[in-house]
This record gives sequence, structure tokens and C-alpha cells, in this order.
Amino acid sequence: MGIAIVVVAIIALLLLIAIAKMHPFVALILVSVGVGLAMGMPLIAPSPETPGIIDSIKAGLGNTLGFLAIVLALGTMLGKMMAESGGAERIAKTLIDRFGQKRVHWAMMVVAFLVGIPVFFQVGFVLLIPLVFTIAMETGISLITIGIPLVAGLSVVHGLVPPHPAAMAAVGIFKADVGKTILYSIIVGLPTAIIAGPLYGKWIGSRMYKKVPAEIAEQLVQHKETRELPGFGNTLFTILLPVILMLIASIANVTLDQTSEAAKILRFIGDPIVALLIATIYSFFSLGYARGFNRDSVQKFANDCLGPVANILLVIGAGGAFNKVLLDSGIGQQIAEAAKHSDLSPLLLGWGIAALIRIATGSATVSMMTAAGIVAPIAASMSGTNVELLVLATGAGSLILSHVNDSGFWMIKEYFGMTVKETLMTWTVMETIISVVAFIFISLLSTVL
Repeated sequence: MGIAIVVVAIIALLLLIAIAKMHPFVALILVSVGVGLAMGMPLIAPSPETPGIIDSIKAGLGNTLGFLAIVLALGTMLGKMMAESGGAERIAKTLIDRFGQKRVHWAMMVVAFLVGIPVFFQVGFVLLIPLVFTIAMETGISLITIGIPLVAGLSVVHGLVPPHPAAMAAVGIFKADVGKTILYSIIVGLPTAIIAGPLYGKWIGSRMYKKVPAEIAEQLVQHKETRELPGFGNTLFTILLPVILMLIASIANVTLDQTSEAAKILRFIGDPIVALLIATIYSFFSLGYARGFNRDSVQKFANDCLGPVANILLVIGAGGAFNKVLLDSGIGQQIAEAAKHSDLSPLLLGWGIAALIRIATGSATVSMMTAAGIVAPIAASMSGTNVELLVLATGAGSLILSHVNDSGFWMIKEYFGMTVKETLMTWTVMETIISVVAFIFISLLSTVL
């Protein structure tokens, strides 16, 4: 009964978002209420031991955002400081100089992978696309050859690497270790980005030559400023600081006595919230005050960047609410019991469910959050499941086959001046390559671990 309700709930969610064009936040809350009613949950909790529908929704949304809202806000501020200081431009220019013109598409993938760690896909894209246009105009290389590695690097990091919100949420749902997840995501993500980015980008770029759209170029490629860019080493350190702190904490968990003060301190500063807080405050100085910005300017940057992330927060929070209702209603236990007799591995299940929801809704965030909520109780019932790799498998599935129901599809189409068919041949194929190749690498890594 419970499994049938989950299937109906997922179908309803897909229909509401994809067909009825309902906002994912509203759809997720509505479906959460429907699941609670179908499972016979009380509307209001009769006792603390028996949660009601509204109580579950509040708890799920609150618990999810209580952590992720802080991560999201700090990461966005850090990305804004990179944009305003010219730090991202400095990293790009340095790497391109070292790679050379013939290997500039490799440089773009590396740039995107590094810059994409603390920022969202859309932020990183808008941040770096002027550089892509400049290189394409100066070298005469196809915009596709340079642009596909850029979006491949950003997309891989967006879907697989914490502290991106959906990946961080999945880490929480699966109770995975953040440091290990980051380490495995880099092991899986780099070769995936290479195959989907520079290799596929060069192949498709040689068959589809695109110039920079004139109207876009006029808006984005402006006259070069005479300002001095920040140093490469300092900028790179600022971007990677939160990742370094989280990895140190993970190493401390394995190598140090957990009752020691050193272990406690390292675990504290390696917590994602504290690590991002330290990196963001450091960026105010290294990329702000040290670059000549006053306190008012830095405060304005921090304020201006927060508005656009409200929608992402709402969707993630609603995904947490849906997950909590699935658990409190008892469906999670029913699915776990059924899964014990299933031959499907949790990795394949997480990837497959996320892929189906992604294809139907167009939202990587919705698909990853929903799939994580469904697969988590199954994974918990099976011994030997590597939950860090399960986070990556779910993230990989959430990237597959971006098409016309994905806002990212239209953004790439317009910026690159492509037709719908050309966008399907480039962006959609690239996203599918990322999803499939990443899952293959995750499966191979699971045999080793």
C-alpha cells in the first residue's frame, strides 16, 4: 500500500510540475499533504509521539533549511566577492596562459571546476561566460569548443560536489560524511568533466562552428578595465579554503583520538557552516578590503547576492518536508522491507529514480531531493551500502537529459545563440554523458571501497 502511494505521489509531483506548470515548492508541499492523508496521518499531532501532517512538514522544512540556508547564504557571498574582485578572472587568465591557446578548452574545464566549487551553476556561468566570448573572438575557435568544457565543469561540480545545496541535502538525508563525499566526488568528477567537457566539446565543436552572438557579445564583453586583478595564489586559496577545512576534519576523524581537544577543534572548524563562514569572512578581507573596497561596498555585495537564491531555498526546504512526511508516515519502513527482497543495488536505484524525475521535471534539485528521500530508508536497511557513493549516484542521476523543461537548457541556448536542435546536440548530450559516465566511475569506485 505504502509503495503504491509513493508511486502515485511521484507521478502527481511530475504532473504538477511538468504539465500543470505549478511551482516546485507548492507542488512538493501539496504532494506531502496528500501522502500524509493517504497514509492516515493525523492532521494535527494528537501527542508528541505521533506527528501530524503539518508537524512533519514544518519539521522537515525547518531541519533542512536550518542547515542549508546558512551554507547557501555564505557560499553565495563568497561567490559574489570572487565576481566583484576579479578573482575568477585572475584564475581563468592564469590557467589559460599556462595551458596555451591550443589547449584553452582544457583550461576552461579546470577554471569551471575550481570556480564552481563555492558558487551555483548559474552564478558560475554568468561569471565566466564573458571570458569564453573574449577567447572565442580573439582565437577564432568555435564557441562550442570552448563553452562546452565550461558548462561541463560547472555542471559536474553542481551535481556531485558538496557544499552545493542539493548535494549537501543528500549528505544529510543519507547521513554521509561530508569530507569523504567531497573526496570521492573529486575522484569521480574530474575524469567525468574531462570526457564530457574538453573531449566531447572538441569533437562536437569541430562539427558545429558557432560565432559569438553579436547582441550577447555587446552586453557581456565590455571594455577592459585598468584595475589590477588579485593574485592567483590568494584567490585560489580563498576559493578552496572551505573544502580544505572540511577535508582536514574528515582526516581528523580517522587519524586522531576523537576525545582529544585537537580532534574536537578540527571537527568544529571543518563543519561545513564554520568552514564556509571562515572562508567568507576571509574573502571580505582578501578579495574585498585588500582590493580597495570599503565596508559599505562589501556589505552591498553581500546584500545584493542573496535575493536570487530565495527560490532555490524554497524548493530545497519543500523537498525536505516531502522527505520527512515519507518517513513519519511509515512509508519509509514499508519501502525498506520491500527493498530487502530486491536485487537492485541502492546505487542503481538512487541513480535511476533521480534520472526519471529529472527527465520529467527538468529540475536537478527536485530530482535529487526526492530520490534521496525515497532511497535513504532502503539504503539504511541494507548492510554494506556506501552512503557517500550513494550521494554521488543520486546526484549523477539528477543531471541526465536536460531538455526543454529545464531553465538551464534555455539559458545555454540563448547565450550560445543556438537553435533548439543544436542545444539538444550539445548541452543535452553533454549532460547525459556526465550522468552516465559519472555513474560508471561511481560503480567502479564502489568495487574498490
